[in-house]
Amino acid sequence: MNYLNFTDLEVYKESRQLRINISNLVKTNFPIEEKYKLSDQILRSSRSVTACIAEGYGRYYFKENIQFCRMSRGSLTETLEHLITAFDEKYITEQELIDFKTKIDSCGKLLNGYINYLKKAKKPKDEE
Repeated sequence: MNYLNFTDLEVYKESRQLRINISNLVKTNFPIEEKYKLSDQILRSSRSVTACIAEGYGRYYFKENIQFCRMSRGSLTETLEHLITAFDEKYITEQELIDFKTKIDSCGKLLNGYINYLKKAKKPKDEE
């Protein structure tokens, strides 16, 4: 794997699409009274997924990149929790929750694969 930019990573592409889908969901399904509550939280966590992938990639050190990928994974899980809350509050249907969980699981698998790739990649001497 030889990537020119973080935007070439499959995990970034999938996570970006998830972020866009979450943003559209919030705009269409969430009530205005959630603007500074659940809407803000789910937007932040979904944006953190892609932001951490980008920041980790820019660090150039495998260990740091892995740590940012782990934070991204945490944000992914947080996003799922916010979606569960949205379901509990009846802002989304059970099918929408299932569909988003499937997308989140897919992003999680890609993140885990990327983390495993980074763990196996050759480390520079100053990182040992």
